[in-house]
Amino acid sequence: MEEPAPDPVAHAAARRPDAAALIAGDTVLTWADLDAKVTVAARFVAARTAPGDRVASVLGNTVDFVVTWFGTLRAGRVAVPINPGYTADEVRHAITDAGCALIVIGQTDQVRLGLTALCVAPEFDGAAAADLPAVAAGDLAVLLYTSGTSGRPKAAMLTHAALAANHEQLDRIEPPVIGPDDVVLLAVPFFHAYGLNTGLGSVAHHAATGVLVDRFDPAATLDLIAERGVTVVVGVPGMYQAWSRLPAAGEALGGLRTAVCGAAPLDQATAARFRAATGTTILIGYGLTECAPVLTTTAVSDRGKTGSIGRPLPGVELSLRTKNGFDLWRDGTASPEEDLAELDLAPAASAGTDPGEIVVRGPNLFAGYWPDGRDGPDSDGWWATGDIAYADGEGDLILVDRIGELILVNGFNVYPAEIERVLDAHPRVAESAVVARPDRDAGQRPHAYVVAVGEPVPSTTELQVHCAARLARFKLPTIELVAALPRSLSGKIRKRELS
Repeated sequence: MEEPAPDPVAHAAARRPDAAALIAGDTVLTWADLDAKVTVAARFVAARTAPGDRVASVLGNTVDFVVTWFGTLRAGRVAVPINPGYTADEVRHAITDAGCALIVIGQTDQVRLGLTALCVAPEFDGAAAADLPAVAAGDLAVLLYTSGTSGRPKAAMLTHAALAANHEQLDRIEPPVIGPDDVVLLAVPFFHAYGLNTGLGSVAHHAATGVLVDRFDPAATLDLIAERGVTVVVGVPGMYQAWSRLPAAGEALGGLRTAVCGAAPLDQATAARFRAATGTTILIGYGLTECAPVLTTTAVSDRGKTGSIGRPLPGVELSLRTKNGFDLWRDGTASPEEDLAELDLAPAASAGTDPGEIVVRGPNLFAGYWPDGRDGPDSDGWWATGDIAYADGEGDLILVDRIGELILVNGFNVYPAEIERVLDAHPRVAESAVVARPDRDAGQRPHAYVVAVGEPVPSTTELQVHCAARLARFKLPTIELVAALPRSLSGKIRKRELS
């Protein structure tokens, strides 16, 4: 008999029924309250869909999202969380690509996005007494859309077992990052793997208490942290950068036990300012949507070391591999050096390894991309991340570069091809090229070089308006008009000459 999928809300309700599960404004739900709501949602979904059907949710960090998410999983359906900040085109692509049988969405967003068919409100009124199926650990749990190199987002397929495995790996860290007595700030969006599983998932896994933040405001969240006695923050660099500049940060954050940063690199100056203001060292994590998502953390190496992404979680195998398949380093064991000239990367620190691509294996890995499992782990279970790192003299990993062209904006994946596709669709754009530019608050931002044609030549403002109608806000580029783009002899655009 196949192993059943874990049901973290049911387990939390059994262990701590009267403990606070969620705090959202003035609303406080116990684990027993949340468990009852999840059952209602599960029966509603089960009565309207078939096992394995995809159920989209276009919701923010709200109680409605939490109930929909866990209700969909309990019903044995596949959740498809979609960024409510997406444009209508982006939302429709995800819904169509996933073949969603149901869309859970608020009335305002339904009208704004022009969606009608298959939509239901998140209140789950009139739920039928549908039977709930047995759900196996190996069943598909969620499709998480991450930007694709083809110019359209693609969905990573994560099973119930993969989601649970990442919690089991994190559980082996001492001292623990999150425990049942913690009050956790949940401000990272739930449509992001980090906010969904590392944030919300960890709260349920430990039967802790989650404080929901739908829209991040630095001063308001400091007040909330102090008011609700938050002990753990799951955050991104922009949050810590904003807090570290506020005079009230030291007092408001004085009760923190743990501060975690992921989704994008944290600059050392911000880490130092935050520690000086609060006395708390930020734990740095590294991961990807496809890994549910955490792979490495400074919590298992030197917690006070900045500039490093730490070491692999217990239960995660990690190798630094050359382009021709040779391992330079695996779980701290160096092997003979190989030629890395093709990677064209900065040299490693002395006494460490040369840079190599991060290749990983573990039970938290995804099952490939929807719908056919393409580009997933190989026959031996290894998956190449596309990120480049080296191990320093102490065996800690330092992230260097990326083989592809991924741009990380506040931890959200943005691929140039998606923006270029939108720009090139403008009738007076001949071609475009998008590269990453450093950004103090967001880490990186996309910058577009555009060759315009026709009369009148489109202004940068006109092109930005064109993009804003077709791309989420975090993907919007700054734009520069140029006469031509540099090209190689083979005709390929030389982006390195633009960046």
